[in-house]
Amino acid sequence: MKIRSYAERDTARLVDIWLAAVRATHHFLTEDDIRFFEPRLRDLHIPALEVYVAEGDDGQLLGFAGLDGANLEMLFIDPSHHGHGIGRQLVDHAVALKGRLKVDVNEQNPGALAFYLKCGFTQVGRSELDGSGKPFPLLHLAQLG
Repeated sequence: MKIRSYAERDTARLVDIWLAAVRATHHFLTEDDIRFFEPRLRDLHIPALEVYVAEGDDGQLLGFAGLDGANLEMLFIDPSHHGHGIGRQLVDHAVALKGRLKVDVNEQNPGALAFYLKCGFTQVGRSELDGSGKPFPLLHLAQLG
């Protein structure tokens, strides 16, 4: 596996990974919520962020991470590859580039919270609403040292 910078040709596959990962892990979202977020991911977030993709030896994209400075804005792994260390490698890559990171995680996603705690993040705050103003509480995490 290798990690490389995002290219525009990757967009459709990244959206597919996002959809599969969200459906597998974000059980608190309805299909209407997913349809709300999908075009924002594709048209706003991916183009605006510094995105890195995890590419298998066969060229298949397995996951991706999006950064805004030292803020990890998104990390999604194809569910068929969960638990294989791809997320950890993307986090480690981001740390190598940016130093200590910050990330927000949905409170209703305990698997993601456990993952980030295992990666050395600590909860430093909480918000009742997500970045879109929707009632999905966020836990603010940071790597403190």
